[in-house]
Amino acid sequence: MKSNIKSSITLPSEEFELVLELKAALQAKSNVEVVRQGLRLLKEATDRESLRQAYERASLAVRESAEEEIGELDSLVAEGLEDW
Repeated sequence: MKSNIKSSITLPSEEFELVLELKAALQAKSNVEVVRQGLRLLKEATDRESLRQAYERASLAVRESAEEEIGELDSLVAEGLEDW
């Protein structure tokens, strides 16, 4: 069983020029390496964004109950200070 699958991608000339520019800038061995690096970066960015959104949803989910809990504790803030 082969571990690599051969594929062919046709790019518009402007995008191919970008690949060539990035190949030189990154000192990549091949055009394919440029595409691989781009795909890895895209995956990392997508994963980070998904994680950020999950944290935001979790924060919103607990914010209201946390504010209620803090409100209930406000009356205890000065407890015992009248003795001073």
